[in-house]
Formats: sequence, C-alpha cells, structure tokens
Amino acid sequence: MILVTGATGQLGGAVMRQLQIRAFPDQLAAFVRDAEKAMQLHKQGISLRVGTYDDPASLDRAMEGIETVLLIAGTDEEKRVQQHRNVIDAAKRAGVRRIAYTSRELNDRYTLVNQLMHAHFQTEDYIKASSLPYTLFRNSLYMDAIPQFVGCDAVLGRGIILPAGQGRVALALRSELGEAMANALARPSAGNVTYQLTGGASYSFTDIANALTDLSGKSVTYTPVEPAAFTAQLQARGLSDVMARRITGFITDIANGQEDTVTTDLETLLGRKPTGLTDGLKSVFGY
Repeated sequence: MILVTGATGQLGGAVMRQLQIRAFPDQLAAFVRDAEKAMQLHKQGISLRVGTYDDPASLDRAMEGIETVLLIAGTDEEKRVQQHRNVIDAAKRAGVRRIAYTSRELNDRYTLVNQLMHAHFQTEDYIKASSLPYTLFRNSLYMDAIPQFVGCDAVLGRGIILPAGQGRVALALRSELGEAMANALARPSAGNVTYQLTGGASYSFTDIANALTDLSGKSVTYTPVEPAAFTAQLQARGLSDVMARRITGFITDIANGQEDTVTTDLETLLGRKPTGLTDGLKSVFGY
C-alpha cells in the first residue's frame, strides 16, 4: 500500500496518475486536506486519508496499513520542517517500511543564498536519523517554472532580465519527475537510495532566450543584471522586501552553479530520454 501526501497538488497528482498505471487502486491511498477536491480519486477506488501535516492524529490514521509513504514537500515556509517531522514521526510509529521525500538537487547546501532550501536538507537529515528505510528524490528545477521567472507574454517584448549570470540549470518537466518517482515507488524497496532527478542537459538563460526566439518567431534576449538592481526592480513592482530578496537569492544560486548537475537517473526511471529544452518550453508556453 502506497500513500501519497499532497495527492491533489501538481506534483502529487503527477505521481498519482502514473501510480494508477503501475498499481491497482486498492494499493493506493491519498493524503488530502479536502476530500471534496479528491473525489475523482475516490471514484477511481483510491483510499482517501484526510488531514494535515499539522495534525499528528490525522497522520496516524493516514498511516494505517501503509508500507510506503511519499512525503511531498510542504508549502508553508515557516512551518515546513516541523510539518515534515510530523509526517516522518507518524510513519515511524506506524512501522512504515519505506519513506520517500521530494527534495531538491542542489550542489552545495552550505553555500546556498536562498535559505529556504535548507528545509529540504534538514528534512533529509531527519529522515536518515529516523532509521526508516528511505528513498530521496532530489528534483531539479521544473521547466514548468520558467514562465514565472521570465514572464509569459511580457518576455516577448522586454526579453529575459535576471541576475542568473551564465549559470546553467538541468531543467525537467514536472510531469516527468512525477512519472519517474512513481516508477521508483512501484518497485520493491531496495534499501536506502537517493535519486538525482535532472534533465539530460543543463541550460543557461541565453539558451532559454534562443529557444523562445525560435518558438515564437520574435527576438528574445537575455540580459544579466546585478542582484541588488534586480531586488530593487522587484520592490518597485510592489513585492515585499522579504519576497524580493528570496526570489533574488533563488536566481543567484543559479548564477553560482547550484543547479548545474546532470545525471541519468531521470532517464533510467523513465525508460527514455527526458524532454529537451525546446520541446519542453513549447509545451509549457503553449506554442
């Protein structure tokens, strides 16, 4: 029995769709906050476990009969680590045989500018200390997130203006990451394992600009800027100082090479090569 937390979210949903191909419905359970939003899963024969990461009692109920649990990283930045610990503790109390976690593929946890990423490594540390058998999925940056960085329609007019330098990112489609994770979860546990799930190549924002130029037929340029100037631009658009600095820190980490790892783990779990930059952006931008 496999339990997927955050099963109605984008990544959790991608995992569930693939698991439904790989397993019988009565072997799957979905941990959700709102049962109404998960009725389609229920209609397909998947067990619903309702609760939140903040509620240990609901987590204990959710773990009943579960052998493998996939912990999808929480979105509450202030409480994320404690929420993750709640899930891990409940899994341990229930005697779960394997816990999996959606972490991030970053080169050096000790030199990160974006401090929010430390929550992933703190969670990894807690899982390892729990003595539970584990599978860690260190995912690369979603290709689906590129419109958030560069803008959708606006990018065709002003181009890409970011403090990413010539940093490169091994982008991957969220749907393919979800598919790969489901394929790994559907296999019998083979001890502790860490997958580095990245695209088959890394790309700079110059590469992204060139791909958007080819797809749109309009000239898209990439202009690197200094982090301080970029932060000021975000603040001028109305973002809070905290949010502006977080976004800048995320992109500065790209400039510093944090996202430039390329492995074959994603290809191996998919059984095919991951979608490349041009085809991926075509899908994401709807060209």
